Amino acid sequence: MKKLSTLVKLDSYQIILILTIISIWLLSGSSVPPDIQFPVNVGVKPESITKGFNGNYYVTIMNGNDEGDGEVIEISNNGVKVFANGFDNPKGIVYLDNHLYFSDLTRIWKVDEEGNASVFIKKENFPKEVLYLNDVAVDAYGKGIFVADMGATKYMRDGNNQLWPLDSEEAKLVPQLGRIYHVDLNGKVSIAQDTSSLMLNPNGVGIDNDGNIMVGAFFLGNFLVKRDGELKPLKGQFRGADAVEQDSKGNYYISSWVAGTVWKIDGVTEESTVLIDGLKSAADFYLEEDKSRLLVPDMLAGKVYAVDIDN
Repeated sequence: MKKLSTLVKLDSYQIILILTIISIWLLSGSSVPPDIQFPVNVGVKPESITKGFNGNYYVTIMNGNDEGDGEVIEISNNGVKVFANGFDNPKGIVYLDNHLYFSDLTRIWKVDEEGNASVFIKKENFPKEVLYLNDVAVDAYGKGIFVADMGATKYMRDGNNQLWPLDSEEAKLVPQLGRIYHVDLNGKVSIAQDTSSLMLNPNGVGIDNDGNIMVGAFFLGNFLVKRDGELKPLKGQFRGADAVEQDSKGNYYISSWVAGTVWKIDGVTEESTVLIDGLKSAADFYLEEDKSRLLVPDMLAGKVYAVDIDN
């Protein structure tokens, strides 16, 4: 009995020791990896970013003007790599229904978790002629996406590639061709917001806390919110408007590609505060509210920056 008791005690000790070693091993192996350190160099002409498969980030890369040289790259703790390619000028990107969706001039692509890409919406599937698809946003119900068609972009700028002054005669000639479309997961396309004099060359599109469409009008610089069925501008002017978002506290965010600036707008007073400026071009950001930041692609610098929204 004495020997048996000693053996049992010894076995218990061994079990405790083994369990302790296993616990230490599991804790060290399953610890949360360090957060990705931004800014991150991502390539030539990054346009839009979203969070997708396995919590990694995905960025559309326009590259040059050659057909098929556009890419989607993945940013993870393992670094930066090409996730999918073969696109022309990939723009706004979102993650929905375990797929990436993004616009590409006159069509919309769909990419699965293996990086396999297929054309989801063709040019001829739109009810009106589309000229320059840009930003994309998930709708309020997670049942589809909104996509902005900027319309005729060639009328916006002068010979030096600068936006025409708003009081110029040339500004009066910018056509009202921009629209916001809705595309459901079955591929049905409808007009969510038709042309408007307040929405010349719409670039950014988003959804506010009430499910209403928000639009960044690139040429005019309006931050528009659809209320009671009517587009209404917030206070301020942000020419070259790109991304638009609203956080859970009601604050708005907007970037200007032209000014290289990102603003935070108070949801009550509509007073704006600069979060970051001095970028070469502030493109279509991603609001990551749980980390109190925006991830902002600087297209001309080829980088993605993390911008604190609590400033």
